[in-house]
Formats: sequence, C-alpha cells, structure tokens
Amino acid sequence: MYSDLVEIAPRELQFTFEPKKQSSCTIRLINKSQNHVAFKVKTTSPKKYCVRPNTGTIKPRASCDFTVTMQAQKAPPPDMACKDKFLVQCTVVAEETVEEDITSAMFSKDDGKYVQENKMRVVLISPPGSSILSPINVEHSDLPSNIDSPREDQVHGNENISSHQEGDVNGVHNHNGRYKEALTRDQVNPLNQNTQKELDENAKEFRKENANMQMGGKHAQLETRKHDEEMDLVKDVTSMKSKITELERKLSEAKDTISKLTEERKSTAQERESLQRELVMLTSKKGGRKVRVGFPLLYVVTVAFISMVFGYLLHY
Repeated sequence: MYSDLVEIAPRELQFTFEPKKQSSCTIRLINKSQNHVAFKVKTTSPKKYCVRPNTGTIKPRASCDFTVTMQAQKAPPPDMACKDKFLVQCTVVAEETVEEDITSAMFSKDDGKYVQENKMRVVLISPPGSSILSPINVEHSDLPSNIDSPREDQVHGNENISSHQEGDVNGVHNHNGRYKEALTRDQVNPLNQNTQKELDENAKEFRKENANMQMGGKHAQLETRKHDEEMDLVKDVTSMKSKITELERKLSEAKDTISKLTEERKSTAQERESLQRELVMLTSKKGGRKVRVGFPLLYVVTVAFISMVFGYLLHY
C-alpha cells in the first residue's frame, strides 16, 4: 500500500574531496503518496558528516531537501574509495505531526508498520582540473521540480535495505556497518534544545543496546559455565563407571579366590578325616598284636603248679 512513498534524487552522495576542506551535497526527497511522510537520515560515520535537517515531514506530492556536509579530512582514503553509507527512512505519519514530534520509535517495524529504507553510498571525486570526474554538488535550483518515477525494480532493488540485510538499523552503534543517526550542523556546533533531545534519545538507545549486549554476554558466560559443568559431570560419571568396573572385577576375583579356598578347605577336611580313620585302624591293629604276644592264663597256672610240685619234692 505504501510502496514508493518517497523518491530520492540523486541516488548517491558525491563529495568533491580537497584536503582540509569541507564539501557538501544536497539530496531531494519527493513525496509521491497522498499521505504525510516523516523521514530520518542515518549514517555509518556520524562524526564525519553533518546533515541539515536530519529529520522532517513532507506533505503529499511535495518535496524536501537536506544537505550533507563532509567534515574536512587531512588525506583522501586509498584509491578515493569510501565505504561510508547513508540510510534514509520514511514512513507515513499523521497530518499534524511536526519535526519535533519525530522519534526513532516511529521508524520501528515491530508493530508491522511499513518503513521505506533506501541506502545511499558515498562517492569521492577530485576537484575540477583533475583526471577524475568533476564534482556534483547539487543546488536546490539545479534539481527538477518533478522527476519521473523510477522503475519498480530500481525501487525494490539494491537501493532498498531489508532488515535482514542491514540488521537492526534502529541501533546507535557504529559496529559492523550499523547506521547511526546523522548529526546536524547544530549538533556539530553548540547544541540547541532539540539537538539535546535527540542526543538523549540516542543515549537511551545506546544504554538499552549496551544492556542487551551485557545480558547476551552474561547469557554466553552462563552457557559456557553450564557446558563446563556438564563436561565435568560427564568426566565424573566416566570416572565412577571405570571405578565401578574395576571394583566389579576385583569382586569377581575375590569370589573366585573364596571359591578356591572353600574347595581346598573341603579337600583338606576330607584328607584329615581319612587320616584319622587310618590312624584308628592302625591303633586297633597294634592293640590286637599285644594280646597275641602275651602268655595264656592256663599256661601260667600250669607252670606255677608244676613249679610248686617240683619244689615240694625237692624239699623232701
């Protein structure tokens, strides 16, 4: 429903690079819809550029310009290649919305709101008289009042940035190419009340994201600690299993030893009983032999009687 809310001209920011000199270019936003549209400009290098205005509203079928100024640089980047990028966010707002009412929450997609996002790259060119292209610093009078609408494939092509491609564009960090709200010239110079309000909002977003990062770090530490505890538990279980296996082996050896000792004890008892029986038998045999060796009683009586008779005869 709200596709192609705003047309952007030109599609890239071109700056004439001269050492220790500022350079500016102007971008025009043309509201193609029948609704009031709010816009917000973000950049990956907020300290390097200032934008005036960096937020605003556009009436239906009207246009609005913002100027981007690149701060003076000491030396050009290698091969005049600049990796800085800008992001222009647009969304439908109520008719009574003014610039002071615009906040970062208006451009959040959490509630299903449509937000048009266009990425713009930065091109550095040499000043006139050099072998590189001459600068294109667009002035308001040079821009046409009505520009033909771009093709649908151009609008939805590389210029539009999906949330999947660019990540959380509402963040205020400048890490990994994330966009941060562009500064106005008033923010570069003494701050006014509106600028302080924007900075306070950015500080709140920064603290919120920093808290989320800290929570993520704590969660990662907890996960690491949990993993270490699980690994220690696995090691302990493995150690216990090995000890139990060793104890079972020793218990089996002890059972075998006890069984062997029991068998040896039974065998010794049997041998002992056998020896006792043999001893009894030998004792019995020895006693019988003694009886047979002695003289019979009748024989003794006879010998005694004969002796008495013989003695009596000798006496007379």
